[in-house]
Amino acid sequence: MQNTLIDAGPIIALFNKNDKYHHQIKSFLKDYVGYLSTTWPVITEISHMLSFNVQTQIDFLKWVQLGGVIINDINGKDIERIIELSQKYSDVPMDLADASLVVLSEKLKIDKIITIDSDYYIYRTIQKEMIENIFHYE
Repeated sequence: MQNTLIDAGPIIALFNKNDKYHHQIKSFLKDYVGYLSTTWPVITEISHMLSFNVQTQIDFLKWVQLGGVIINDINGKDIERIIELSQKYSDVPMDLADASLVVLSEKLKIDKIITIDSDYYIYRTIQKEMIENIFHYE
């Protein structure tokens, strides 16, 4: 079964019914078969962005608890790579959550992502490969 990275944007859209991507990501994930992997910085970003409603945050955390997404650790050894990526893409700019997903891609050899962030067309792994966005949105 495929393992795909997932960024904050699609999950925020999933839990925010007013988000313009809500229906698209809900439909996409309904048909998706595989594992969704992310990092703690992404989870933190999502929780912060859902702070407009405590119940929405709780619903999100329950979804995580039920296995909606696999949370992977970023450790101290990964900080050097996160700094490298942040410096390389400082003009984009790349935030901690995005850098952590690129690092996770490199560590787990995952080459696909679900994102609404166009920056992933710019970012490259240490092997100089693009992480393919499989979520096509309008």
